[in-house]
Amino acid sequence: MSNGRLANGALGPAPRLIMQGQQSWTDDLPVCHVSGVGLSTNQIYREDGNRREEHECEDRNFHFRHDSNCYLYGVFDGHNGSRVADFAAQRMPAELLLGQLQNKTTDAEINEALRQAFMAVENVYFESTDGLIAAKTMAQDELPAGISSYEACSQYPEVYNKLQQLEQQLQGGTTATLVLIYNNKLYVANVGDTRALLVKTGQDGVLTVMQLSNDHTIDDTVEQERLASLGLDVEKLKTLKTIGNSNCTRCIGDYHVKGGYRDIDYLSGASKEPVIADPFVEGGFPVDDSCAFLIIMSDGLYHSLTDATHTEWVNADIARMVATEFSMQTTLNGVAQAVVDKVVRIHHDTYMTGNPQQKHLCQKRDDITLLVRQFKYPLSTHSPTGLLNYHGSPTPLYQPQPRPPALHIPSHNASFSSSSGEGTTDSPKTPTNQYLTGPGSTNNSQYLHTESTMSGGRTQTSSSTEDSTQSSGEVRMFASRRQRESQMQLDEEGKIKPYVDFSEFYNAFDQMSEEQQATLLSDMRPHSMYDPIQEEGESLSMPEM
Repeated sequence: MSNGRLANGALGPAPRLIMQGQQSWTDDLPVCHVSGVGLSTNQIYREDGNRREEHECEDRNFHFRHDSNCYLYGVFDGHNGSRVADFAAQRMPAELLLGQLQNKTTDAEINEALRQAFMAVENVYFESTDGLIAAKTMAQDELPAGISSYEACSQYPEVYNKLQQLEQQLQGGTTATLVLIYNNKLYVANVGDTRALLVKTGQDGVLTVMQLSNDHTIDDTVEQERLASLGLDVEKLKTLKTIGNSNCTRCIGDYHVKGGYRDIDYLSGASKEPVIADPFVEGGFPVDDSCAFLIIMSDGLYHSLTDATHTEWVNADIARMVATEFSMQTTLNGVAQAVVDKVVRIHHDTYMTGNPQQKHLCQKRDDITLLVRQFKYPLSTHSPTGLLNYHGSPTPLYQPQPRPPALHIPSHNASFSSSSGEGTTDSPKTPTNQYLTGPGSTNNSQYLHTESTMSGGRTQTSSSTEDSTQSSGEVRMFASRRQRESQMQLDEEGKIKPYVDFSEFYNAFDQMSEEQQATLLSDMRPHSMYDPIQEEGESLSMPEM
């Protein structure tokens, strides 16, 4: 990568690619302390309960506070290696935080700056691979035209191995979801299926979940229309469920489905590159007192929960989990990690206890990243490990019909209570409607509503039940036991009343003769299972000489 002028007018050397674990120029950027991250690496499960990683962790993230008016958050989910995710996570802040937003006052200008940042990262990444692409072309020219892979491997092993190494270095891409908070407005830009959700609190305490990002997959109708316009067989792509090495129709990097797409049979007929890096961009949404918290998550989180529970309202379920952990945790990292750990446990438990179909579906999972940004939703003041400080108890809920389900989300002095839910509005691009309460609400029948920034939704009615592996379950058990102990009734003598009435036994005993009573008492005494060992006492006298 050469030095020179950055995109959007910023001057200076382009940050070089720095791999994970090494020092980065972004290490000097101030971290946003009103956000937290939860992580879990990919896993393959075994029947004996053990597990192992299938590949290195390919997720990356950042959460920066540039100044009091500018915050930047990003989650990147790489595929076929972490090279592109590393590059994008290092380069993207340079395309937005080095003066590109100066004098940008309108939403349209800021949205365009976000779009240009994505395109700049894409272009600079492929510039860094020019040498690899040239070497691949030269190696291909050394092989006869029309030769098969088997023939190339057997007749030209050195050239074939070189091509394989170059292919390995060129493959790989990443999703990217950015959220920019600038001058008290929120903007989102994304490619791929990493999601951003905004959770807001209404005047009546109802939490509303709105998916800000767009899922760029073959299941999205807009993406299907775009691919069909290029001359591709969409039905075949839907059957394959992947485009190249990923299921995403938009990403950063991934040379094989861009510059090299003609080498893939089912993509070779496209009139131009089928996978693009042009992002979905929207904003700005006002950041006001109604904003509760922001969620950015890789697909590993919501796919794991969907595979394990078959929920059709995964965004609402995850928002509910986050809201619950806000009332349990004292740090935002604790909130995010608790939700990740809960989903991981649900997924693994489903594999260990499910039927063969469930075991096949949940045999492995992808890397998981959950980033939570707090706005007006309060954290707990007590650590979840401090059981003596937690005195909550579940609250029964009244669920009127045919209204949507009641879901009680605890305040800081109430424990979690779960109930079933039904009735939502769903769309391939967005989550469906669900309901849950916000903190401080006094109405037991509160709801979480899921909205979308895009139109064209469909209505469904179904039900879901909160999982039984909740982190608050153990807390509730101890708290309810202490509550029972404090309510024990004493008799007139100040003693605890017996649990069993023995009056019938004593009456029968009094009616026995003395001989019968003695025999019964003798039989009731504990007896040893072994005969006693009779030992002779040692003599203290000296043996005779």
